Amino acid sequence: MPPTISTINPSQGPTTGGTTVTLTGTGMTGSTAVRFGTTNATSFTLNSATQITAVSPPRAAGAVAVTVVHPTGNSNSVTFTYVVAQVPAVTSVAPSNGPTSGGTGVTLTGTGFTAATTVTFAGVPATSFMVNSATQISAVTPAGSAGAAVVTVTTPGGTSAPDAFFFYAAPPVLSGAGPAQGPAAGGVVVTLTGSNLLNAGTVRFGSTNAVSFTVVSATQITATAPPGTGSSPITVITPGGTSNPVAFTYVATPTLTALAPSGGPTSAGTVVTLTGTNLATATAVAFGGTAVSFTVVSDTHIAAVAPAGPSGPVTVTVTTAGGTSPGLTYTRVAAPGI
Repeated sequence: MPPTISTINPSQGPTTGGTTVTLTGTGMTGSTAVRFGTTNATSFTLNSATQITAVSPPRAAGAVAVTVVHPTGNSNSVTFTYVVAQVPAVTSVAPSNGPTSGGTGVTLTGTGFTAATTVTFAGVPATSFMVNSATQISAVTPAGSAGAAVVTVTTPGGTSAPDAFFFYAAPPVLSGAGPAQGPAAGGVVVTLTGSNLLNAGTVRFGSTNAVSFTVVSATQITATAPPGTGSSPITVITPGGTSNPVAFTYVATPTLTALAPSGGPTSAGTVVTLTGTNLATATAVAFGGTAVSFTVVSDTHIAAVAPAGPSGPVTVTVTTAGGTSPGLTYTRVAAPGI
């Protein structure tokens, strides 16, 4: 008995031919040809008794009957419609940028994508692509050079015009951060230097995003540190990828527990030993707001020289990368009169 065809998929293709169609039905074993009208398919494969795949030959636009030829007789016919092949056009690429290493999943939007055979980025074939519809293709970018890459789609109707672009971004590189230390409470503004920093989307201190940041140029970013503790390397993320880390360390706030001596004359020159914690990174010691000379002895001791001043109490503080300590009182005593 002759074979039967129940479905054909797809049911249309370009007049240039080349569309692979799947015919589903019964009794197809032993079939000798597949015909589109009176023209044999360019090729066909008998997959099973219920399925044949065939490649459409070129033909003028319009509907044509597709039949399977069999020694027992020809099958019933199903309709395949030839359409004039449309030259594809790419109108947008999203996202429009990514790293030079490739691997970015992008969506191409446009027209005439049916039966697309090639998607290229600056002439390099996409790592992979899928035709979702006549107006949409999903593709994965290949590796490329930094800069704009023309995106094209090729179908039986031709190749799209060079009107759409994907921008390859070189990976960001950090060379330094200043200051490289800050208080555990955060808030210090750090200047990052490097290259390829434009279009940065994220700055991270360890795994925590910066409170805020400003891209000053391709070689500089200023970022406000969030609260944190210990070592928190800084990285920058751009469309080109994630940068190398640069060191940043959170420093605990200094404390003062004792002054020895806790008082002295109104004249300058008394050496005062400051005892406390987290003093190693001291950048300033002040007596009543007056900066004085000092020597960091250890993380718990500083030797400072008291300045001259009027009699009475003054507040002594230490400033480090971790902030300014609470104050302790140093009292000046005037020399007795004669």
